[in-house]
Amino acid sequence: MGIQQKLIAFLFQVSIVFLMFLLVSASQEQKKAKGRHSSKKDHHIKMNPRLQFEITLHGFLLWASMAFLMPVGILVIRLSNREGNRKRLRIIFYVHAVLQKLAVLLATAGAIMSIKNFSNSFNNNHQRLGVALYGIIWLQVLVGIFRPQRGSKRRSIWFFAHWIMGTAVSLMGVLNVFIGLQAYQEKTSKSIRTWNILFTIQISLTVIFYLLQEKWVYIQKQGAIWDN
Repeated sequence: MGIQQKLIAFLFQVSIVFLMFLLVSASQEQKKAKGRHSSKKDHHIKMNPRLQFEITLHGFLLWASMAFLMPVGILVIRLSNREGNRKRLRIIFYVHAVLQKLAVLLATAGAIMSIKNFSNSFNNNHQRLGVALYGIIWLQVLVGIFRPQRGSKRRSIWFFAHWIMGTAVSLMGVLNVFIGLQAYQEKTSKSIRTWNILFTIQISLTVIFYLLQEKWVYIQKQGAIWDN
């Protein structure tokens, strides 16, 4: 069990580094694209209030789904690693399931809005990554439905697949929110600095809480004296 926790912690740290690398790469790519098209008069699209509202609502739904509810669901399910009675564990699993189902519903609503109201040429990273995320989310739903019974030989494989896909959705979702904000600024010429700051603070607090949760039991044991 200790080896599994160390492996999970190591993979999470690698994922954070990978996410930061993707953020830097995406930022550089957006700057290059902006430089290539800066001479075009129609670079900024003048949108009517309705379209602007729909884009804002789409961004809010995807943020709430992939960058808030799913990470919170991961934090909640990690509480099941601690000792507790069966009633407490059932409550934890119930809360986790509700958060994830709500996240899937919001993501689906955002996808329907995108298909119905926006022109999707899939010629940019935001749309491509969004399609990949929708596919992984529903694959995760199927994996959750067909989970093996605890104690089964396939349970370990299922758990790893379920965990890795959930983590991938959260990390890719965070990345796509940043890319989406940048795309919104380019189309509307409106500043996104405040939203970037607020979102960065939220993600930083989530990561800090995740790491603190990982070491909380160990921190508590520092005040105990071990018997020989």
